[in-house]
Amino acid sequence: MVFLYAVLGMLCWGLAPLFGKLGLYKASPVTALCLRTIIAATLVTGWLIGSREYNQLFKLPVLFWIFIGIEAILATLLGDLAYFAALKKGNINDVTLILSCSPLVTMLLSCVFFGEKITNIQMIGAFFITVGLTFIYFDL
Repeated sequence: MVFLYAVLGMLCWGLAPLFGKLGLYKASPVTALCLRTIIAATLVTGWLIGSREYNQLFKLPVLFWIFIGIEAILATLLGDLAYFAALKKGNINDVTLILSCSPLVTMLLSCVFFGEKITNIQMIGAFFITVGLTFIYFDL
């Protein structure tokens, strides 16, 4: 099931930049990010209310709110704003290639901060991803 969720996420993240580029044609990155965030927040809030899981919000510890708040600032605010700015001004292929290196950053930092193991296969895969993206981006 995890694999299917990951594939669904991959497909959604693969399609999203196409619509983002179209939407950014006559809008600033900040406007686009704001609108996208409002739409997503409305849908997720409706889902939360409909599933009756909203009571959980009041039971979560402060540390949870802090960690999710930091994640929101890094991913949804700063990361997505940088993504929209790059998408608006740059080539969609270049932007998505650079962004596709983000899992490599996550792998390295999860190893450093959480002591998570990186297998030899993962290292080889990360190496090939980095080399491949470098070749493609710099036309080597």
